[in-house]
Amino acid sequence: MANLPRPERILQLLTRVVGSVALLAIPCALMPYSWMNAVHQGLGMGELPREPIVGYLARSTSAFYALVGGLLWVVSLDLRRYRPVLRYLGMAIILIGLMLFGVDLAEGMPWWWSLAEGTFNVGFGVAILVLSRRICENSLLTP
Repeated sequence: MANLPRPERILQLLTRVVGSVALLAIPCALMPYSWMNAVHQGLGMGELPREPIVGYLARSTSAFYALVGGLLWVVSLDLRRYRPVLRYLGMAIILIGLMLFGVDLAEGMPWWWSLAEGTFNVGFGVAILVLSRRICENSLLTP
């Protein structure tokens, strides 16, 4: 990592940090209802509904976050090779961030949740695009 050009080092660190945090969702995919309900109530959202779709969506979303976290780690291992994947991820994460902001508002999520989730995802997507473009420009200058 120390021998990489600066944009590559930053992008590698960023994808690994975000990927590692996303991998923390693995236990959440296996979490019992009582724990999910305690978190839900701790966030001030009241009793978590017991309908099967709620548990399914919570667990499958957690599993999907973990999958994306693993993908971020894989692309971090060879950023130049996976530049096309990085560009796709950057655009997709920006679009998801915008969509989640709208969904959060429409569903009445707490203001801090709506602001944090959408803003983080859009910012992360932009960072991926900007840094991967710099890697692309740098790779034209160096073998």
